[in-house]
Amino acid sequence: MANLRDVRLRMKAIRQTLQVTRAMNLISTAKLRKGRRLLSDVEPYFTRIEKSMYDILSGAEIGGNKFLLNPADMVKLTAHPAKKTAEKSEPRSAIIAITSDKGLAGGYNANIFRQVNDLAGKVANPVLILIGEIGHRYFAHTRLVIRESFSFKSKQPDLEGAKEIAEYIISQYLRGIFGEVYIVYTHMYSSIKLLPREQQLLPLDADRMQEEFIRKGQRRVKLQFEYWPSVTEVFDRLVPLYIKGIIFGSLMEAYASEHSARMTAMDEASKNAEDMLSKLQIHYNRIRQAGITQEISEIIGGAAALSN
Repeated sequence: MANLRDVRLRMKAIRQTLQVTRAMNLISTAKLRKGRRLLSDVEPYFTRIEKSMYDILSGAEIGGNKFLLNPADMVKLTAHPAKKTAEKSEPRSAIIAITSDKGLAGGYNANIFRQVNDLAGKVANPVLILIGEIGHRYFAHTRLVIRESFSFKSKQPDLEGAKEIAEYIISQYLRGIFGEVYIVYTHMYSSIKLLPREQQLLPLDADRMQEEFIRKGQRRVKLQFEYWPSVTEVFDRLVPLYIKGIIFGSLMEAYASEHSARMTAMDEASKNAEDMLSKLQIHYNRIRQAGITQEISEIIGGAAALSN
C-alpha cells in the first residue's frame, strides 16, 4: 500500500505541473500572437530606417564625423584581441544583450549567452549592457564587466524603453567611453526557427551595411540627395533616431521570439507530463490489481482453511 500511495502522490504532483505548463502555454500563445502582429507592423519601419541610413551614408561625403568609422580606426578595431592593450583610457566595446526576464523558455537565453561570449572574445575590452533579468543573473557570475542593466518586467517593448537605452548608448559613445557598440538579440525566422543575431550599431560603416544587405539579397544602389541646412546637421539628427529604431526593432524581435520559445517549451513539457501520467497510471493499475488479487487469494485461502 505504501508503494501505491507514493505513485498516487507522484501523479498528483505531475497533474499540478501539467496545469501550470498548459496555462503558461496559453499565455505565451496569446502574447506571441500579439507580438507577431506588432512585429509585422514595426518590421517595415525597422527595415526602411536601415536602408535610409545606408542611402545617406553612401550618397553623402561626410568626413570626420563622430558617428562614422574612420579608416585609421579600422586597423585598430580589426586587430587581434590579444594584441590590443587594455589601458583604462582605451574606449570599450559595448555589447547590448537582450534576454528575457523569466525562464522556462527552452534554449532561448542559452543561445544568447553563447553568442555574447563568442562576440566578447573577438572585440577589445568588452563591457555588457544587459536587457533582461535572466541575462543579469548569468553574466553576474562571469568575468565580463556589466556596465548597465535594464529590465522591463516582461512587458511589451515600447518606444520609451528603446529611447532610454538609445540615449544612454549615444551619450557614452560621444563621451569616448564606448568605441564601438554591438547588439545581440534573437531573430524569429519562423515559429520553430529562432537564431541569435548580432549587429554593430556604432560606429556606422556603409560598406559593412551593404554587405549585410547583400547577405539578405537586398543590395542597395548609391543615391544622391540634397541636404539642408547641411549634411552634417541632418546626419547628427538622424543617427539618434536610427539607433532608437534599431533597438526598438530588436526588442520587438526578441519579445516575439521569447514567447515563441516559451510556447514551444511548455508544449513539450505538457506532452512529457502527459506521457509520464499515462505510464504512472498503468503502473498504478498494475499495483492496485496485484493488491486486489492478493486479497482475494488470502480470502480464498482462509475460507479453505476454515472448511477443512
